[in-house]
Amino acid sequence: MEQKIGYLVLSTGDVLEGKWLGEERASEGELVFNTAMTGYQEVMTDPSYAGQVVTMTYPLIGNYGFNDMDYESIKPSLSGLIMSHPCRTPEHYESSFTLEDMINKHEIPALYDIDTREVTRIVREHGEVYGKVTSDLGDIPNQLHVDPEIVKKVSVKKVTSLCGQGNCERTHISNQHVVVFDFGYKHSITQTLDHLGCHVTVVPFDTNPEVVKALQPDGIILSNGPGDPKDLGYLVENIKEVTQSYPTLGICLGQQLVAIAYGGTTKRLPYGHRGSNHPVKNVATGKVMITSQNHGYVVDGDSLNKEEWTVSHVNVNDHSIEGLVHRYMPIMSVQFHPEAHPGPMDTYTIFQDFISMIPAKGEKQYA
Repeated sequence: MEQKIGYLVLSTGDVLEGKWLGEERASEGELVFNTAMTGYQEVMTDPSYAGQVVTMTYPLIGNYGFNDMDYESIKPSLSGLIMSHPCRTPEHYESSFTLEDMINKHEIPALYDIDTREVTRIVREHGEVYGKVTSDLGDIPNQLHVDPEIVKKVSVKKVTSLCGQGNCERTHISNQHVVVFDFGYKHSITQTLDHLGCHVTVVPFDTNPEVVKALQPDGIILSNGPGDPKDLGYLVENIKEVTQSYPTLGICLGQQLVAIAYGGTTKRLPYGHRGSNHPVKNVATGKVMITSQNHGYVVDGDSLNKEEWTVSHVNVNDHSIEGLVHRYMPIMSVQFHPEAHPGPMDTYTIFQDFISMIPAKGEKQYA
């Protein structure tokens, strides 16, 4: 088989040579790296990677294949995939297709035989790096900033009711209705809520609070998503209104937007947290959990009103904020993925804590 040469051309001036997996498809975006050893299908289909060229640092990708169950969105939104070695003959009893099948089906620009250690070193050294996947050695990246419209591109366009097993009338264990604001939500979030007995409605990222009120939710989730949270500053009044009206859980981008809505600010990490092996400490208990993460921005702790907010979780490695709890309203948020797809299930109880904040049917909601 003829191996076509491709290039990863970076905004730093670096050029790395590799080979195309699938068709030649030029693309560009923010260059990031993910340290997960498994979960490549979930990474490739996570909308939080929209607009990014993702480098997988684990050397062998595709060894257990792909299936129809582990999609985190309808289709991938990433701008490119960089790897060292692709596995063309996967082995797993649930595998339905290969990495190359996935690349071709969704037309993902992908290069292999790239020195992923060098890519990681460059990102760690320079921080914000943009790259172009191309066959033209003379190409340069034109995109040199995060797309401010990226959330709009991945969010649902209309209110969507998600019913467990296709039956909206089934009896749920908790019988709670949760509205998920879609900033780029992962399907495993809504699947987890369904497993906990909730009826789930997903709404567009910019949904008006009056529309939410008409849905009569018992709780709100502000989802994960791509991009710079400051680009969504125009939504702060909406977010503040819904969080003051219903028990709320913010996840990743959702946490950052909650902080901004209450007067806080966010900052960019040197090179982000992306992987399924990030240690996070519960401040109250001192217990350390291993978490799945994917973000390039965090809440600036110095910007928070300490009379309103308590830091519930911190990152063990860099001490960045990983969780917040409001002191007198039922609002909580985390910077990691409690649904943990991919990753360990250490923080699954976050969803249970959220459900426990919701008043039982018949009890008065807080004002």
